[in-house]
Amino acid sequence: MQFKVKSALTVLAVAALLVACGKKEAAAPAAAADPVVKIGHVGPTSGAIAHLGKDNENGAIMAIEELNAAGVMIDGKKVKLELMAEDDAADPKQGTAVAQKLADAKVAGVIGHLNSGTSIPASKIYSDAGIPQISPSATNPKYTRQGFKTTFRVVADDVHLGSTLGKYAVGTLKGKAIAVVDDRTAYGQGVAEEFVKAVEAAGGKVVAKEFTTDKATDFNSILTTIKGKKPDVVFFGGMDAVAGPMLKQMKSLGIKAKFMGGDGICSTELIKLAGDAAGDDQVFCAEAGGVEGEAKAGMDDFKAKFKTKFNADVQVYAPYVYDSVKIMVAAMVAANSSDPAKYLPVLAATKDFKGVTGPVTFDEKGDIKNGALTLKTIKGGQLVTLAVIR
Repeated sequence: MQFKVKSALTVLAVAALLVACGKKEAAAPAAAADPVVKIGHVGPTSGAIAHLGKDNENGAIMAIEELNAAGVMIDGKKVKLELMAEDDAADPKQGTAVAQKLADAKVAGVIGHLNSGTSIPASKIYSDAGIPQISPSATNPKYTRQGFKTTFRVVADDVHLGSTLGKYAVGTLKGKAIAVVDDRTAYGQGVAEEFVKAVEAAGGKVVAKEFTTDKATDFNSILTTIKGKKPDVVFFGGMDAVAGPMLKQMKSLGIKAKFMGGDGICSTELIKLAGDAAGDDQVFCAEAGGVEGEAKAGMDDFKAKFKTKFNADVQVYAPYVYDSVKIMVAAMVAANSSDPAKYLPVLAATKDFKGVTGPVTFDEKGDIKNGALTLKTIKGGQLVTLAVIR
């Protein structure tokens, strides 16, 4: 068609006619979106310890948002980090299912899982897929002793955790008759076994060994047995959701022994769950991690920002998740690639990464070198730090 244009109105009419005839000029191409790098996070965001899983997930969200705001450049291109958050409900079967889901989604890396019982079976799936995995909280030694090159953790393991608590029970608390209960999970059994070894090595006596489950609510039978042994210390290998009711039932039965546990009970939630059964200097626990000196200011700042963002206090491991995300992304940046095969060697060589939880260096197994432990007790309804031990 040919048109003779005589006025502005005619121009508009011609344009309309060209559109109607299918002669519309092609629109300018949209700006290309930034490449997306997917990072998985897995924790129990449902079930009895959902408060711990959500705490961890929030740590990942905070790190991802900060990194995206600052701008992450990989191989000369700005990328967008995307979090794929999954719930394993602290169940090994569900843990392997979501691990396979993340592997199928071809995530660049995974932060998690929270529990040893889910981290260990999931680690084989990630290893088979070549996907790096950093656990911020799984402490069973087996996790990094399977020969997988893809497994890392940023906290001390149960050998360190259990042995420190065992020595403390005998040396500081002067425990002479010590009862031990575990929840039959990989974490609970693992930390309890290391605790028993350390107690016996320090000359203490274990007068009772009992077990429960991670979903139990009634402990009267095992506690009645323990009461007959007249312990001055009761150690529990398990999580706060079980420890809180157990403390209440100990009080109702008149068991006045000191109560000890690992990082699984070292949370602000325990104080709510146990109520007045968690009196001053009644509960002692160790968190697998910790900062001191100049590093404490950075942790305090993190906790304040976390509180502002989520209107919640840090439970236990959100800072370790936060650091894990940043360590993983730093390795990608240094390797100029988010391809796991290319950045994995750089991740394994991480040395003196300055995180809010302190410096992180991985050893040949993927464990943190010189990992810290924080011994805590409850005073005035608050968790109070007694000492940071390396």
